[in-house]
Amino acid sequence: MSAEVSKTTNKYTRLLTNTAVFTVGKLLSRLLMFFMIVLYTDCLTKAEFSLADLITNTANLLIPLACMGISEGIFRSAAAKDGDKEAFFTNGLVVYGVGSVVFLCLSPLLAFVPRIGDSVWLIAAYVVVANLHTVVSQYLCAIGRTKLFAGQGILNTALVMGLNVLFLPVLDFGVTGYVGSIILADLTTTVFLVLFTRLWRAVKPKSISKQTIATMLKFCLPLVPTTIFWWITGVSDRYMVEMMCSSDLNGLYAAAYKIPNLLIYAIAIFDSAWKLSVSAEDDPEACAAFYSRVWRMYTTLAFLGGGALILVSRLGAKILFAAEFQDAWLYIPILTFATVFTALCTFLGSVYFTSKKTVGSMLTALAGAVLNIALNLLLIPTYDAMGASVATFISYFAVCILRLLSGRRLIPFRQEWGRLVLNTLLMGALTVVVTLTGSYSTALTWGGAAILFVLILGFNARPLLELLRDAKRILKRR
Repeated sequence: MSAEVSKTTNKYTRLLTNTAVFTVGKLLSRLLMFFMIVLYTDCLTKAEFSLADLITNTANLLIPLACMGISEGIFRSAAAKDGDKEAFFTNGLVVYGVGSVVFLCLSPLLAFVPRIGDSVWLIAAYVVVANLHTVVSQYLCAIGRTKLFAGQGILNTALVMGLNVLFLPVLDFGVTGYVGSIILADLTTTVFLVLFTRLWRAVKPKSISKQTIATMLKFCLPLVPTTIFWWITGVSDRYMVEMMCSSDLNGLYAAAYKIPNLLIYAIAIFDSAWKLSVSAEDDPEACAAFYSRVWRMYTTLAFLGGGALILVSRLGAKILFAAEFQDAWLYIPILTFATVFTALCTFLGSVYFTSKKTVGSMLTALAGAVLNIALNLLLIPTYDAMGASVATFISYFAVCILRLLSGRRLIPFRQEWGRLVLNTLLMGALTVVVTLTGSYSTALTWGGAAILFVLILGFNARPLLELLRDAKRILKRR
């Protein structure tokens, strides 16, 4: 085997290994949390579920602001082949500390925000603890402690589930119990990671440097507005449904997001493994070839996974949702379709991450956010939550096109537009047909949905078989 072939094989082996490790940890964790929707919809009313969703999503908006997105800077810097990893971690902690103090000083201003003003302390605690957990876990992942990174995800999930069972049905803490369980689980997991790895030994005060901090911030600061714009595209619709319609309808809409979130969980798993693998690639031609092959497999799995979730959306809602939330299924197909393009946008966002041109990521996310707000204002008054679903899809679709066009100038990989167009048309038809089963639940509509999914499967069969064959070959060599 030549050195070049061996190097290429090693890249795919590393990507597959990291993905497998993260899958064991993250997917198991996310699946367990996914099934907790049964408990949530049983213990919380639609209005309470809506409030809990607004609190956690507001906190997620503030997380990158509070520490200036430094966790991404730590990960990208420490995952590179060269550089002082402990220095990056130490300087990152300085940024985290300063940012957290400033955030806590400003957090009382949240009291003036409608609906969530009484939950300031919950949001503040959520943000500070979640940021610390992310900084610690991302650093450990970047330096190669991938199994520990996956394991701590399982621990975190187990803690959230146990505390949920205690705080909701037993102690009846309601929304405070829902959010508080996440905060306590994050804090406990972080303490475990620090003690288990003796992480304090990686803190080197003498390595604190304004230049290092400036370099890291130059990379990660554009990611802060990117995250905010991305949040607007993905979450602002829930705030607008809450304000323009009702808390009960927003509760249904928030519940509907839980099934498409399965695809989001899978995206997060692969994204961690992908960024870890591609950050170490320093040959432009090899990087482009790497992107081309992985993009082909990634789009295949995204469309197949999305199609399967759309097909079983009504059944999934019937199994997982309490009777009060059954009508939420109607929004699942279009939200899942939107989530497929979220997946594609996430992969394409790694182009900016890899090339360290994060301003491009920010600008495309801004375009999606502006479009999303405009469409929400236009569609929600007439079509309620369904209008919000359509606005979400169109926004992600537009960002995907923008990133395909702009990203190819940074990393010129094969984008296979023909496959993308046909997959999109087939999935669009599947989304419409399954949604129509709400009004016309006949053998004809369900048969049409099944045929469309088979067509998606058949169209993607060849790259799927290639993926399985490559995985088998890599595993055999390993």
